[in-house]
Amino acid sequence: MSKPEPGPRTVLITGAGEGLGYETARLLVAGNHHVVVHGRTADQADYAVERLVKDGTDPLRLDVAVADFTDFRQVATMAHLVGEAHRRLDLLVNNAAVAGPETRELTVDGHEVTWQVNYLAPYLLTTMLTGPLANARRGRVVNVSSPLHARANLEPADLAETRRYLRHAAYARSKLALTMFTKALTLYGPTSLTAVSVHPGILDTALLGTYSEIGLHPSEGAHVVAQLCTQATVINGGYYNDRALPYRPAACVEDLGAVQRLWKASAHQTGMG
Repeated sequence: MSKPEPGPRTVLITGAGEGLGYETARLLVAGNHHVVVHGRTADQADYAVERLVKDGTDPLRLDVAVADFTDFRQVATMAHLVGEAHRRLDLLVNNAAVAGPETRELTVDGHEVTWQVNYLAPYLLTTMLTGPLANARRGRVVNVSSPLHARANLEPADLAETRRYLRHAAYARSKLALTMFTKALTLYGPTSLTAVSVHPGILDTALLGTYSEIGLHPSEGAHVVAQLCTQATVINGGYYNDRALPYRPAACVEDLGAVQRLWKASAHQTGMG
């Protein structure tokens, strides 16, 4: 178990321009935290901040960060700028995600889009921010996962998914990798860092099509994510369901050999090792 720092904290939320990320930002900034709002574009991030300020948020408690996760250079630049602006980062919420295209597409870095946006980019961002997270002494990473992760398989020899591409399968495997990354952070991250993954529920966002045709308002899921961000203690490396309760993840999440192999492959794919 680990407890976060008391009092207001500095929080970076990816994909905070809309949907679950925006609603989570709204809740955390209302809790007197300083929130860094990430958007894929500057216009998206700025518009989110404008909406928050219009709702009564003190603009001095908001910052913006911009990066298109299909480009590692933008992610690295964003991590550098956030680290320069915030020597201490108490909380990182890896929320940004895409459902993926109908047919296989590659990013400028040569990776399948869903794999890079939903997993490799969060891996790169998190590892580049371990310094500021460690400076918080009790920093926390919250990875937004999905129960679909339990239906996925990772083939170490074909992480690029060149043999066969199915949109829903690509999404599921990206969430499996992110959930395994949560466990990996307990092994390879700073000793002071706590990491959890959480399924926020089936929500009416751009990702709804991967689950169902009906979903709850994103604010419902935001309460779940915000609870995992702020509650006094969490299980380090734990996976939580849409009621913010510990839940058993896919078996390979607990397979430390598989976690280690994924960590090494991710470091290679992102140029971090």
